[in-house]
Amino acid sequence: MTGLFSAGLLLAFGATGETPFCQVLGSPEFPLLSKEGDVMVGGAFSIHSKITQPPLSFTMKPTRLTCSSVNLREFRFAQTMVFAIEEINKSDFLLPNVSIGYRIYDNCGSTLSSMRAVMALMNGNERTVGKSCYGQSAIHAIIGESESSSTIVLSRTTGPFKIPVISHSATCECLSSRKDYPSFFRTIASDLYQSRALAQLVKHFGWTWVGTVNSDSDYGNNGMAIFLAAAHEEGVCVEYTEKFHRAEPGKLMKVVEVIRKSTARVIVSFMAHVEMNNLLEQLSLHNITGRQFIGVEAWITADSLVTPSSFSVLGGSLGFAVQKANISGLDHFLTRDFWERDFNCKERNRGSMAETSACIENNDISELKNSNDDVSELRYSTNIYKAIYAVAHALHSILNCSNCQRCDEMVKVTPWQVVESLKKVNFTIKNGDQVWFDSTGSAVARYEVLNWQRRSDGRVHFKPVGYYDASLPPGQRFVLKTEAIMWPGEGRELPVSACSESCQPGTRKVLQKGKPVCCYDCIPCAEGEISNTTDSNGCIKCPAEYWSNEKRNACILKTVEFLSFTEVMGIILIFFTLFGLLLTSVVATLFLINKDTPLVKANNSELSFLLLFSLTLCFLCSLTFIGRPSEWSCMLRHTAFGITFVLCISCILGKTIVVLMAFRATLPGSNVMKWFGPTQQRLSVLTFTLIQVLICTLWLTINPPFPFKNMSHYKEKIILECALGSAVGFWAVLGYIGLLAVLCFVLAFLARKLPDNFNEAKFITFSMLIFCAVWITFIPAYVSSPGKFTVAVEIFAILASTYGILLCIFAPKCFIIVFKPELNTKKHLMGKTVKKWKC
Repeated sequence: MTGLFSAGLLLAFGATGETPFCQVLGSPEFPLLSKEGDVMVGGAFSIHSKITQPPLSFTMKPTRLTCSSVNLREFRFAQTMVFAIEEINKSDFLLPNVSIGYRIYDNCGSTLSSMRAVMALMNGNERTVGKSCYGQSAIHAIIGESESSSTIVLSRTTGPFKIPVISHSATCECLSSRKDYPSFFRTIASDLYQSRALAQLVKHFGWTWVGTVNSDSDYGNNGMAIFLAAAHEEGVCVEYTEKFHRAEPGKLMKVVEVIRKSTARVIVSFMAHVEMNNLLEQLSLHNITGRQFIGVEAWITADSLVTPSSFSVLGGSLGFAVQKANISGLDHFLTRDFWERDFNCKERNRGSMAETSACIENNDISELKNSNDDVSELRYSTNIYKAIYAVAHALHSILNCSNCQRCDEMVKVTPWQVVESLKKVNFTIKNGDQVWFDSTGSAVARYEVLNWQRRSDGRVHFKPVGYYDASLPPGQRFVLKTEAIMWPGEGRELPVSACSESCQPGTRKVLQKGKPVCCYDCIPCAEGEISNTTDSNGCIKCPAEYWSNEKRNACILKTVEFLSFTEVMGIILIFFTLFGLLLTSVVATLFLINKDTPLVKANNSELSFLLLFSLTLCFLCSLTFIGRPSEWSCMLRHTAFGITFVLCISCILGKTIVVLMAFRATLPGSNVMKWFGPTQQRLSVLTFTLIQVLICTLWLTINPPFPFKNMSHYKEKIILECALGSAVGFWAVLGYIGLLAVLCFVLAFLARKLPDNFNEAKFITFSMLIFCAVWITFIPAYVSSPGKFTVAVEIFAILASTYGILLCIFAPKCFIIVFKPELNTKKHLMGKTVKKWKC
């Protein structure tokens, strides 16, 4: 096993018991780039992205690991580290008399190589470290790694020795634990902010149905776990959650198949650069396009992902990227000084096409040079630049560097001092960015929102369409320019990704059994309920006097129903009322003209005129039932009806009694008419009417009728009616009228066959028969009729009974007066011939 760690230590004792010394077993691990200085800073980058691991038989010393496939992006990071160190070494203000050296190792994108690199950085290159195993580390700080998993290995290894590790791109939230990683710092924000911002981004565009794919690593798993929790809070549902590691091609193919079969059009990809490249290759191979990818800083700005076939898959992608910045002098260093010094390769003469052979002979270097020509997208390079300067400021503080441009060379710097000093650094680099670390050792979260778009020349660029700044107040952190976004297929129309279509206002969501909350059916709201928002979870019941409209998206005032003067039914009833008044007036006029004729005199003209007056009042009282009920109209309609009908029946009862008394008066020795003369007749009518007035007065005093909004009979409308108040009072009024009518009918029935050519009793019998029949049928019709029809039934009963009395009692008399005047004589009336008259 020791062969795996070529910088491992062996504690050895001399044969005579001398002081122990530390010896390196195996071959020392040499850095890729190095330079000695007064203080040393280590670097670990994946300058190669692939590694060939030898078989581990544990029976022989393993062969060295073989790295391949140059990672141009990571090599630029190493160059940036060298540039920052050399810039500081030239500074007269920062560590003026102290030089910084560096040792940069290549971990080949493997955690195993990361362990080799960190052991080499801690131990140095010498086979014998010294005469004691208690010496300090060979370096004072380490810059790296790029990936979170490798950074975790690096930080856990260096943690017990309190060697500060400053990462430029390891964003796993797990690294924020000061208990587990006490000496870890980073010039990039934790994924806690990016993951939550991803959920807000998805919610902003209304995508409620997404798929997720992540690297099966600390970076991908932790970041995706935070996103899933935030997405749940935002109401976003996840159709599938898949993950794979770069060394698991079988799982990758499963992920591709899941994406192909999925219905979610949005994919949140929380992946490292290498896994994203592997996924992209397979998606392009299987021609899986039309998905909206939402990416993270690890791959959204990776130029290496841009290929002729990749844009069909990733075109229109949105994602968060570290803010880019311009470091003056870095572009010149990358494209001229670095190549001339380290590779003895002169830059192309701009006036000719000649190149030195050194650049041509090494294809990888030529490619690397081309990748460094474009330094406009410096993002992680800026973070490395900040990390180096943070170490320099920490050392500047430890060494008590003063304004006299001297540092205390007698102070011996230890790594743990650098850790404590890094916690306090706060400075501004030359491009204006402020550098400091929070309590977890992270930088403040600031991201650009980028969109993959194609320029007119066919080249793909990452266009900024917004930003996220965690240092701003909550309402101002997230800004997007939606109109500037190009969606998949290079369209301007926002893609839709939902398990179910949005429920429009007027409907509510009902979850589909066994599916996520974003999968639902849209059910119309019930009557009387509404929903006025899209995707409403429930319907709102309308207030008491309101009802839902036809679309169930708004509450409207219920229709107020009452029998009005303007509607057809009201007009018809008014017509018959007025016609009845006209008819009564005609009869009264006819009787008035012929008041001295025997027929009018014989039928008690005074009671006849009083009866016609009461019939007029009966016709008029029907009008009080039409129109909008009010407090006064409700009290008037029932009392007027009760009193006028009692007055009418009292007159008829008086006439019936007169008929009976007149017959008795013709008998020998009878003197009965003196007991029921005109005075008694008037008193009887007055007495019967006053009793009804008393009943009505008690009713109005105790519990009078009042206007009432009946909302129970119809749900969709309000019936405006007159509540009876006291039901006893109402039925007492009707009962009293009925009692008088029955008494009148009985008396008239008994007198119907008295000998006379014009016996009025028989006509009274018919009128009372009609009256009783009408009001007997009125009761069940009144109880069962809904709304305004209840009032119409009552008016009909009033008119029908009034017309019945008018026609049955007065029609035969008017017929004789108008058409048979020869019969309107005293001789005829006193005759014994009985004529049969029918009403």
